[in-house]
Order: sequence, then structure tokens, then C-alpha cells
Amino acid sequence: MIFSHAKISFLILLFFCSCQNEKPRIGITGIYIESSSFSPARATKDDFKIQYGEDIFSSYSFFDKSYYDKINWFPTMKARALPGGILTRDSYESMVDEIIQLTKQSLPIDGLFFDIHGAMNVEGIDDPEGNLIQRLREVIGSETIISTSMDLHGNVSRKLAEESDLITCYRMAPHEDAMESKQRALDNLIDRITNGKGKPKFKAWIPVPILLPGEQTSTRVEPGKSLYGKIDELTKQNGVIDASVWVGYAWGDAPRNQAAVMAYGDDKEQVVESAEKLASYFWKVRKEFDFVAPTTSLDDAFFRASKYLEKKKDNKPFIISDMGDNPTAGGAGDVTWTLNQILNYKNFKISNHKLIYASIPGPELIEKALEGGVGSAVEAYVGGLVDDRYSPPIKIKGTVYSIFKGDQNAEIEVVVKINNNFIIVTKKRKPYHYLSDFYNLDLKPESTDILIVKIGYLVPELYDIRGDWVMALTPGGVDQDLNRLEYKKIKRPMYPLDPEMETPDLSARILN
Repeated sequence: MIFSHAKISFLILLFFCSCQNEKPRIGITGIYIESSSFSPARATKDDFKIQYGEDIFSSYSFFDKSYYDKINWFPTMKARALPGGILTRDSYESMVDEIIQLTKQSLPIDGLFFDIHGAMNVEGIDDPEGNLIQRLREVIGSETIISTSMDLHGNVSRKLAEESDLITCYRMAPHEDAMESKQRALDNLIDRITNGKGKPKFKAWIPVPILLPGEQTSTRVEPGKSLYGKIDELTKQNGVIDASVWVGYAWGDAPRNQAAVMAYGDDKEQVVESAEKLASYFWKVRKEFDFVAPTTSLDDAFFRASKYLEKKKDNKPFIISDMGDNPTAGGAGDVTWTLNQILNYKNFKISNHKLIYASIPGPELIEKALEGGVGSAVEAYVGGLVDDRYSPPIKIKGTVYSIFKGDQNAEIEVVVKINNNFIIVTKKRKPYHYLSDFYNLDLKPESTDILIVKIGYLVPELYDIRGDWVMALTPGGVDQDLNRLEYKKIKRPMYPLDPEMETPDLSARILN
């Protein structure tokens, strides 16, 4: 069939118009875990909740019809796990290979939403997120815009900064703005694509040689509150799309583990100024960062709890953070050191005060409790199956107070009553952040006398019920005393490990 020149021109125009009207194609992927280099635990693929295709949309509470209408979505695979130990290399490669193959099937794409934590540690790889984004870039090409969303406790290597066209992180710790931050990352990506703006013209990256635990950098208090409070004003300037501050992850031992600042946009002067203002202020106030609550030994925490209960005027608990084995920061979650101290503390044996301890894994005890049921006597070893460096598995003996089945992390939970101590034992490790976690076990944390939780800073629901609160400097894979950790790979000098170091170069590095 032969077409006239006019017909050919019309067909070309029709094809061009249809291309112009086609909705942008955006992919979604990411591997999300925070993992401690100083824990003997190892994470595997089995520890991850893996979502495929449209199931990934359920991860985002803001995802509604408006998002479906304006974009052709190509979600491939997203994996998320509780914080833990280093991820095995085989598990990492297995998940990455799957992501790469699924991404190839979705091509071409205009944009990619890269949803990560930023503190993943993998056997034999110093920069896993940088490695993953580079491998994705090789598949999707240089023109595709990548928008990266992160936890503020993540690490931004130069490679991750270079390969991310848009990048942002949470601005609150505790992370009450997590979903808001992910939405910002996605909205910025959609805006740059649908409005024809393309990639930002300038990106400024500044590594800041500060390494502090999250418990010292909460945005609830100064100077973290003011540091993060500066971001909003900077991003309202013409020519600046976004700016972010990463505290970094203190329990990772790699060259990328340090704080970082980034800004990006279409005005070089404003982008550079925004990044350098944040980095300069961060360095200026570095010595002002301190724990968000009083820190002390566990013995002194017990003493303070006893004094609080003597003068207690309301029905609120004294909360002790058992920080060293915090499973939400990468601890194994099964260190028995604190539980052993509780059960051997004579004041808690003879006291009428109620104490709740959350929690300790004990699959052997779980099995026996299920056999006997609620009200039965139970005796078995708990803890120390993964991290026994500070205390071996310990045998506990008590009465089964309650049983709950079906938790997505613990699988099965049992409360063992020993005198007036209510010890939560789990089949698998689990963090206790929400009141519902306790209610499921017929426990009322808001009206108990003492609540001891494997956690660092208190998440909002626990923070709101506290009568008083201290953070106990207990041992574990996320030890808060960084000087006790044997760093080998981080860049030195590093504050506060090298307190007298000279002022570093905090000028912006302009990245392509």
C-alpha cells in the first residue's frame, strides 16, 4: 500500500500526539532493612516481607485514585525486613537479581521510585544501596529519573547521591513523617516528569564527619529540632526542589557511615547555599547533641524506678529503655542480660508493683506453653540463641498468663507471670511499639508500674503514657557507647570518636 506525503505526515503527527498523551511510566522498587555490623545475627531473604506488582501500592497510605489516573505504574518488587544483623550475600544477590529481571520486563520507564532505608549492610559489600542503584541504572538507562526515599538514619554514599536524581529523607525522629516523606519523593518525581522539567540541573552533596546514634539526635529536642526545622524554609526558595539531612547509621562499619547533607534544584547558587547552610549548622551544634532522655546503668534505672514508685501520684508507668539490644535498630533482640538482672533483683521479687518486660525470644518455652495452655506452669530456656556474648540462655519458671497467635513478626507470643513480673516471650523477635501489642496479650502498659522495653527513644504511643523515663546503657549489637565498638572501616577522623578533630571541608560537591 502506497501513502501520499500528506498521509504520511498525518500518520506521523497522529503517532506523535498519541505519544504526547500517553501517561508517564513509573516503576517502584527497593530493599529496606537497617542492619548492624556489630551483631552476630545474620539476616536472610526469609526475614523479608516481599511484595510484587500492585500489592506494593498497599505500602503507601496516600496512594489513591489520583495516582492511578495520571501514571502508568510498573511496581516490580519491594522487600522490607525488621532491622537486624548483616544480610547474607546470597540473599542480597537473590533479591537484586529478581528486581533486575522484573525491571527489565517493565522497560521503558520514565521514572523509578527507589524506596529504601539506607542502612543495609551486606556481607562483602561496603555500599549495598549504592551497588543496587548502580545496577538498576545500567538497566533503565541514564535518561530515567530516579527518586530515592530514605530514613534519616540511612547513609548517602557518593555513588548513591550521583545515581539518585531526586533524593529525600524523613525530617522527624521518631519517624512520624515517614509516609509524608515517601509521598514527597513520589510527588517530586511525578512533577518533574509530567511537567517536562526533567532532571534537576544541580545536586549538592556534603559528607559530614559526624556519627551519632539516633537516640542522641531526636528531632523532639534541640539541636536536632532546629537543624531539621531549617529545611522547610530552604526548600521554599525558587530553584530548590528539596534539601535533606541524614544523621547516618552509627552501628554500620563502612566508609559511607557518616552524616550527610544534600540539596538539589535548578538554581546552582541557591542549591549550594542551602546545602552548605545545613552542613555548617550541623557541624556548629555537634557538641550539643545528647540523649533525648537521661541515660544510666540498669542498676541505677532500677533505683530510680523504685524512688518514682514511692512518690507515684498518677497511674502512669516508669519506663526503662533497654537500649543495647534494640531490635528496631539492628539488635538481635535475644540478649538475656537485662532479663537476668530483672529476675535477680530482689526488690522486684518481693514487691507488689507490676513490671512488664518486652521481650525475649524463646521457642522452647512457646512450645511448652502451647501444650499446657493459659494457667499452666511452664519452665524453659529463653534467649541467647543468636547473641550470647553478654549472657547465656536463661531458664525461667512461671505461670502462663496469656497466649496470642498470628503476630506478623513474633508469630506466637506468651506472657509468663513470675511473681509480679510479666515477661513477654516470643517465637521470633518482635519490637513492642504500640499499645495494641500489649492489649493483645491482656496487658495494660499505661497502668503498670514499670515497663521495660527493648527500644531506644520512645515511639509516640509509649512516649505519651510515660510517667517518667530513663534509657539504660545495656550491652548488645547496638551499644550506645560507640567507643566500645571496634570500627575498622569508617573514615577517620570522625566526631565524636575523635573529639578534637579539625573543622572538615563542608563545601558543596556538585554532582552530575
